[in-house]
Amino acid sequence: MGLGLVSRETKEGGRIIVEVDGKVAKIRNLKVDNRPDGFGDSREKVVAFGFDYCYWSVNPEDPQYASQDVVFQDLGTEVLSGAAKGYNICLFAYGQTGSGKTYTMLGTPGLFIREKDYAPLPSSCRIKISFLEIYNERVRDLLKQSDQKKSYTLRVREHPEMGPYVQGLSQHVVTNYKQVIQLLEEGIANRITAATHVHEASSRSHAIFTIYYTQAILENNLPSEIASKINLVDLAGSERADPSYCKDRITEGANINKSLVTLGIVISTLAQNSQAFSSCQSLNSAASDGGDSGIPSSLSGTSSGVGSSRRQSYIPYRDSVLTWLLKDSLGGNSKTIMVATVSPAHTCYSETMSTLRYASNAKHIINKPRVNEDANIKLIRELREEIGRLKAMLLSFELVFWHSELFCSPKPAFLLHKI
Repeated sequence: MGLGLVSRETKEGGRIIVEVDGKVAKIRNLKVDNRPDGFGDSREKVVAFGFDYCYWSVNPEDPQYASQDVVFQDLGTEVLSGAAKGYNICLFAYGQTGSGKTYTMLGTPGLFIREKDYAPLPSSCRIKISFLEIYNERVRDLLKQSDQKKSYTLRVREHPEMGPYVQGLSQHVVTNYKQVIQLLEEGIANRITAATHVHEASSRSHAIFTIYYTQAILENNLPSEIASKINLVDLAGSERADPSYCKDRITEGANINKSLVTLGIVISTLAQNSQAFSSCQSLNSAASDGGDSGIPSSLSGTSSGVGSSRRQSYIPYRDSVLTWLLKDSLGGNSKTIMVATVSPAHTCYSETMSTLRYASNAKHIINKPRVNEDANIKLIRELREEIGRLKAMLLSFELVFWHSELFCSPKPAFLLHKI
């Protein structure tokens, strides 16, 4: 997603090198582009990356310009409809500081203030809100009033069924949409920001705004609940820290880089595992369909050595707090959307390339989302389905038995003759 040049990039004489062509983002390397062909540089002049959606937001007067309303219609409505059906949803933004992550994720207050914000939620719904930040690998509650002299570091735990969670994180019940926005703005105001060499008020932490959405429903004449969770993740800037600008930013930058590098490793490993799994399925399908297809036994799965090639690589979720908390959102029980924001300026070429590669890797991850329904109701439904299946089997057995008695036994023929 390209955004307009910020003041710093304009002062540096930034030239636009990013182009959006439908669902393809193209980036031009000016250093290679200005050299004659065959000058000994093997790098490509233009590199293209394909995505599900690509948005151009450099110039509002451009016919291809994508406003926040357009982005919301494409992504936001999908998030809401998924949550309404009982799926966990994660939407996170990755990119360089100043490229528009926070604006894309959270927008501005004017976008949310509408008449319906004052309307109460339906009685069948219950919504709770939490907001945390991860700063220097420590978790802080952004919605908890506390003495700033004290350090409120919350611990991350892992529930055997629910997955990772933050112990002691406050959850706030809201009854209308206006209260949601108020909590969002309160948390944003409490986030740690600082001036860096690329942004005057850079977010120095990762933030996760979570909406817990519970619906009361009636299923098979039984009261039940569907619980879903929406994670809005605003990551800190992906650029490297500049020690010449401010030495206080070095520790922060090191921890930000550590978590983002770990996130990159997790994404790459998940993508490799997903691709390897898909390849194994394709090979097995070809081997079973084609019989003697010429595929070696080690690839078709008939050899004992195939286990090593199928073994999934270890995923280092716990190497950072960020990836541990996002464990379910990455390769787990969640529908996940990654928004990659980039600067179109040539001065940000390396960061833009890194972001696009990051997002390109994330495309290959296969999640396993499922509806979060009441366990007792699910068991009752499954038992009812099993009873129905057994009844059908019994009825079929009785029909077969009755037909065999009617046509195979001499007794009915004797009775018929007697009548």
